[in-house]
Amino acid sequence: MSGGRFDFTAPVPPAEELGPVHFVAIGGSGVSGVARMFLARGIPVSGSDRQDSATLRGLERDGARVHVGHDAAHLGAARTVVVSGAVPEDNPELAAARAAGLRVLHRAQGISALLHGRSAVAVAGANGKTTTSAMTTAALTSAGVDPGYVIGAPLPGSGTSAAPGAPGSPVVVEADESDGSFLTYRPQVAVVTNVQPDHLDHYGDVATLEQAYLDFSRTITPGGLLITNADDAGAVRLAHRARADGLRVLTWGTGGPGAEGPDVLLSELDSHGMTAAGTLTWTVDAGSVQAGTSVQLRLPAPGLHTVHNATAAVLVATAGYQLALDRAVDGLERFAGAHRRFERLGERAGVEVVDDYAHNAPKVTAVVQAARSAAAGRRVVVAFQPHMFSRVQAFSPGFVAGLAGADEVLLLPIYAARERAEHFPGVSSALLADALRERPDGPRVHEVDAVADAPAVLARIVAGGEALVVTVGAGDITEVGPQLLELLRQGEGR
Repeated sequence: MSGGRFDFTAPVPPAEELGPVHFVAIGGSGVSGVARMFLARGIPVSGSDRQDSATLRGLERDGARVHVGHDAAHLGAARTVVVSGAVPEDNPELAAARAAGLRVLHRAQGISALLHGRSAVAVAGANGKTTTSAMTTAALTSAGVDPGYVIGAPLPGSGTSAAPGAPGSPVVVEADESDGSFLTYRPQVAVVTNVQPDHLDHYGDVATLEQAYLDFSRTITPGGLLITNADDAGAVRLAHRARADGLRVLTWGTGGPGAEGPDVLLSELDSHGMTAAGTLTWTVDAGSVQAGTSVQLRLPAPGLHTVHNATAAVLVATAGYQLALDRAVDGLERFAGAHRRFERLGERAGVEVVDDYAHNAPKVTAVVQAARSAAAGRRVVVAFQPHMFSRVQAFSPGFVAGLAGADEVLLLPIYAARERAEHFPGVSSALLADALRERPDGPRVHEVDAVADAPAVLARIVAGGEALVVTVGAGDITEVGPQLLELLRQGEGR
């Protein structure tokens, strides 16, 4: 359950039985994709958002009835209301739906309603969900399947984060563990990239979080498959417990010191410039691939973590759906990335700018390491907007260790999200700044008081020298990269 509001263990009716569906906050990237999938099924859709946007107009063109602002009258003839977990109970449309006894579904349950009669791949984990989901979609497509997908970021090829795919084809779903909603999907194939402490504001402690992942594995349909990471201690514990439940489990990993022997061994890992590579060797028969098979994977994206993500995608295609290994690999070697996942925004005056959504400590570490590889000798400048006071309070040593790999770090104020600063006295970006300055080998540290100040400060930091700038965070820091590029463009014209 999510704060007592939704029962994610309860079955959800098929989409065709929901009647007209109203989406609250329909303009959001996650909710709008689900609304489009309902429209594609011929189901009447309405929705509202607090402000107008190109997304709302696009949904209107696709056949949705959309409204700007929230009002109970916008429900119209809706029989079901779909909301994201961020919509408060006092929202007038949600409150009216509750009072009228309408069916109210979380966004994840709305997706679940679309999965009846379809095979589902659910990708969960603290880090790498979006990229692994996007890579899985690419691998399945290259191997001859037209999958549906609901992912946390738009794909470059389609420009959208969700698509229905061909009738009867698998649907790839990014399964969010943050609020427990990943329990709703009932997948045939599940991927867990890693099980690491995060979202403790919801779960309370690591034991409860790990139990949630085990509960997730128990939602896999009979005869299904769990694919997970033998290099991650939490995922190894999950694999052991899932096997004890009788579930079929397949693992990948490097088999390094302290790591469990994987079913697919990764070796010869390398990241240089904007590419990464590795060799995959099967130690067991798995789907369409026999034990002893080896294949080299070359990816157009930096960072050793991308090889791990791609391996999971290969295993979904070959072990989950018996598809051809060479065709799945070919799709990954042409993978075009996903929005805000080490996304290259452009280059001006010798400065390349990349944007990334990383917001927990392991993700930040991976992004900085990937930047160091991609920089090819240039300075690495990281602009970081911490996400949520509770994360900074609980995990500041991990953030500091990850950021320490940069040459220069610009710290923005914490993005509060659903939290309030007064509930976390003494917690601010200064905690990270002070700890970084105490490191004898640490980066130069800069701070700004507002997001709006960041582009100009970055422009001064990179003036007169080649650099790779990475803007990092899950808040509104995404505005900074384009503004920095514009400032650099203006500087070229002087």
